[in-house]
Amino acid sequence: MPARPFPPPPPRPAHPGESVTTLDTPVQALAPRAASGIAARAVDVVKTYGRGEAAVRALDGAAVAIPAGEFTAVMGPSGSGKSTLVHALAGLDTIDSGQVFVGGTDLTTLSERDRTLLRRERLGFVFQAFNLIPALTAAENIALPLTLAGKRPDTDWLAELFEMLGLGNRLGHRPSELSGGQQQRVAVGRALIARPELVFADEPTGNLDSRSGAALLSFFRDATRALGQTIVMVTHDPVAASFADRVVFLADGRIVDELPDPAAETVLARMARLDAPLSTTGA
Repeated sequence: MPARPFPPPPPRPAHPGESVTTLDTPVQALAPRAASGIAARAVDVVKTYGRGEAAVRALDGAAVAIPAGEFTAVMGPSGSGKSTLVHALAGLDTIDSGQVFVGGTDLTTLSERDRTLLRRERLGFVFQAFNLIPALTAAENIALPLTLAGKRPDTDWLAELFEMLGLGNRLGHRPSELSGGQQQRVAVGRALIARPELVFADEPTGNLDSRSGAALLSFFRDATRALGQTIVMVTHDPVAASFADRVVFLADGRIVDELPDPAAETVLARMARLDAPLSTTGA
């Protein structure tokens, strides 16, 4: 699969805060607490869709740990279970067996209501389709998680987040009046407004041009370097994955490989090895 023509990521800074490149302006206080340990983990997770002969086992004993304060990319061939795994880690989908933890909380013990509250209070989400509310302005879309929770945003933090996102005088515009890159910035702001423990991103650059995509990926990487934000991203693109701290690879519903400090070439080579059995059998 050919990679999108994103510019490669800049050299990784040796220490947090040494070099920060954001969407437009320096990141200041996106997530002031520095994380440590494991932010999320899956233990022998099984998830099956359908029944009988139509049943598809999307996850087959998947096990993975997500280090806090790092940017992790999740990759695999089509149908390998990567989106299902992330949805399970985020509490967006229930599982058939196994355990899923966010911090020390076992999601499998929670009711649907409690999972919803956990997602609202502790997690952020960025999707390929943006999922903005058409009738709301950019500023209102960003503040939506706090509005739904009945909370008032900290005005200083809100002003800083707006500045960081570089939307300028576009905050009063509705999604239809914004470019794709601007809409994704709004989606990122919405994911970060509550200062979540983890941010999950499912193909977040899929609807962006190469320049906007590279800016978003640089921002994700710098958010982990300088501020301790934990980010998990599903992607099919080796170049996008090269912005991450590490890549985990799925095949047939299981974690089969891991690559720290990835480069686009090494990610592409690993993916080629995963795809090789399919191509040699003619499937």
